[in-house]
Amino acid sequence: MFGELDGAGFESLDPSFEACFIGHARVERLWTGARWSEGTAWFPAGRYLVWSDIPNNRMMRWDETDGSVSVFRQGSNNSNGNTVDGQGRLVSCEHLTRRVTRTEHDGTISVIADSYQGKPLNSPNDVVVKSDGSIWFTDPSYGIMMDYEGERAEVEQTGCHVYRVDDISGEVTAVATDFDKPNGLAFSADEKTLFVSETGATHAENGPKHIRAITVNSDEKTLGASRVFAECTQGLFDGFRLDRAGRIWSSAADGVHCIDASGTLIGKVHIPEMVGNLCFGGPKLNRLFIAGTSSLYSVYLNVNGLK
Repeated sequence: MFGELDGAGFESLDPSFEACFIGHARVERLWTGARWSEGTAWFPAGRYLVWSDIPNNRMMRWDETDGSVSVFRQGSNNSNGNTVDGQGRLVSCEHLTRRVTRTEHDGTISVIADSYQGKPLNSPNDVVVKSDGSIWFTDPSYGIMMDYEGERAEVEQTGCHVYRVDDISGEVTAVATDFDKPNGLAFSADEKTLFVSETGATHAENGPKHIRAITVNSDEKTLGASRVFAECTQGLFDGFRLDRAGRIWSSAADGVHCIDASGTLIGKVHIPEMVGNLCFGGPKLNRLFIAGTSSLYSVYLNVNGLK
């Protein structure tokens, strides 16, 4: 292990991981000052990163052109997960308002989903946009369990589900209803598999703490067979992304875990605090941006992320 920061660096658990990192690359701390960082999203046209500082009720912005950090949105409704759609618009999950929104090019905010079957959602957590324009998001109850990251309220849904929003009709459909606490999610490169992290262990002794791989049915709108893809060995998997070789790079208690296409943990990027989310960015998508609890980190890798 090595690194410029105490406790930061690469740990190889399998020889295959050594090809994923650059020998002289180091983990960099780009900024610190958050209470709980989440929801990293890279905007290639502007060369900047947006992420959430949930308890501080704001979104932050890091500019690649000069390394500056500024407040992107103060009063973010305790935003959590963020992503960028095919038209370059920001899509966000908001705990306080219990909704998924899209920031249009003119800055106005459109509501994508705030209810299901006539009842308010729990507190949308993370979101991904499929190539057909449909929006898929997870809806655990974390944002309404306390006032720290949202506002305490009663659960009105039958559980914590994964949802799909149709790009044309706007219809909201529950596509997975057998999770305790669905959290991060991402599609495989061919979009035939949806990966979802399960963090039920946060509020249940011996509860689930894994990533599940779920088959996307041929209609591309519903989900089929589900299996446990990988178990977390340190804390919980939260947000994660895939690279072009099918490896998953996931947040965990001790940093970032790299899991190969077979579900084997092959290596780690150690970060000196718990990690909540991450994404690939930079012109070649070979820079991993990491949302630690209080800080934003990055490291260059010898892999390229999926867009």
